[in-house]
Amino acid sequence: MEESGIIDDDMESDLGWTFSPAVQLIYAEESARRRALEERQMMGSMVRIALTIFLSAAAWGQTQPPQTSSPPPNPSARPQFTPEQIEKYRKETEERQRNDWAWLARYRDANAKLGAPATGETRVVFIGDSITEAWPRDPQQFFPGKPYIGRGISGQTTPQILVRFQQDVVALKPVVVVINAGTNDIAGNTGPSTLEMIEDNLKSMAQIAGANGIKVVLASVTPAYDYPWRQGLEPAEKIVALNEWMKSYCAQQSCIYCDYFTALADEKHAMKEGLSSDGVHPNNAGYAIMQGIAEKAIAQALAK
Repeated sequence: MEESGIIDDDMESDLGWTFSPAVQLIYAEESARRRALEERQMMGSMVRIALTIFLSAAAWGQTQPPQTSSPPPNPSARPQFTPEQIEKYRKETEERQRNDWAWLARYRDANAKLGAPATGETRVVFIGDSITEAWPRDPQQFFPGKPYIGRGISGQTTPQILVRFQQDVVALKPVVVVINAGTNDIAGNTGPSTLEMIEDNLKSMAQIAGANGIKVVLASVTPAYDYPWRQGLEPAEKIVALNEWMKSYCAQQSCIYCDYFTALADEKHAMKEGLSSDGVHPNNAGYAIMQGIAEKAIAQALAK
């Protein structure tokens, strides 16, 4: 896997994936990140034992028929990985976690090439996680013709995004920043997080932006009834509570609340059918809905 985060065509063919590269990358990195976190929490021989059990179970599971007593939810909605693939991504992710926890290197070169905004340019930076990262990969899908910049990184949590906020937002001198983060904190990607911890990090980003004359749009966390890479956390109501806090915070502060959630959620607070392939990450139809909502929020921010 290249550091750019793009899976090349030969690798895609070898692995036999049928999902888009963006979704493939999301699952590979989130699976690897989860394994790395679990291993760091174990001691000595327990790490080796747990990894051996995991790889054996994964290999066995790919050759056995599904268990009818407790089938996994939507098994066709996510790609399957061999133990070798999981181990490869685990090692890459673990090395990056040690050497560049917030992945500051991810956009460093792109930022240097970007340069300052042109005179009269209404530059907008979108910062966040995989949902933000996948969006700009289709230029026709991500605000065509607009000077909008994507700075998402798959799997990241709000403390990681906060660390790179100066480099990936402030230094680019945008007029507006759209912040969309928090779902991976709820998933525990970098360890347990309370809603208060997530709120503090979002608040810090908003304050840094404001101190640098950047208008702030806080985007709601998008719906998720469960996380395919870490099931059973029941995130839906936590997402609702976090979004309610964002809405309240923006009402009190000089920022705009961008409500993706209401348009994307069903009555169970899950992603509406047809807007996602896995119940978490929007597809093109989901992004099309989000685009109009984001444009309206950006316009409101610019009018302040």
